[in-house]
Amino acid sequence: MENKNIVIGIEGTVGAGKTSICRGLLEKIENSIILHGGNIYRAIVYGIMEVQKDKQELKNIDIFEIMKQLEIDIKLENKETVIYMKGKKIEEKDLQSDKTSISVSKVSNVANNEKLYQFGRKLIDEFRKKYNVILSSRDIVKMYPDVTYHFFIDASIEERTNRKYIQYNKEIEKDEIRKMIEERDKLQEKTGYYKIYPQTKIIDITECKTIEEATQKVFQNIERGNA
Repeated sequence: MENKNIVIGIEGTVGAGKTSICRGLLEKIENSIILHGGNIYRAIVYGIMEVQKDKQELKNIDIFEIMKQLEIDIKLENKETVIYMKGKKIEEKDLQSDKTSISVSKVSNVANNEKLYQFGRKLIDEFRKKYNVILSSRDIVKMYPDVTYHFFIDASIEERTNRKYIQYNKEIEKDEIRKMIEERDKLQEKTGYYKIYPQTKIIDITECKTIEEATQKVFQNIERGNA
């Protein structure tokens, strides 16, 4: 029997609000879960940072083998995936830190990701057997060509800077945040993570006043696709 469950891929520029939109969609799409695919990579890089591995050692390294060495495990809690390393849950603040974010962009540009992508495809298929999957990740179409919908979320650099400024509790200067975003944007583009495919729908949420409004903009496209 054909699987009727769908996979909604959410990508986008740094600070555009991808995670918030995923959580908004979770409330609108029945029998859905969020697979934070990007957090799997972040967890691996976080583990690498913990052991202070030399950057030269990372060139062409099999990132999936590192994941196994770190004993990284993905579990589903409250309809969202969370990451454990050696039996201990990695906190969201550590996964989303500025330091981890920059390191992820650098590591993904030099490491061998192919086996991790294979693992990702299997993981998505397993979740899809039971749920509609809201997938927040990078390089989604390359990793999972069978994605039902692929959205690329974007906003102006000014808007993204303001959102990160609020996210960081206004403890980091806006100029510093903007430079960080611009650096990560360049690294992401260099890696090929901002590639737009024929099936990709670009959603610009610069003018959206709330996350609910941004979520609705994405959800309308899903409704039309299911009509």
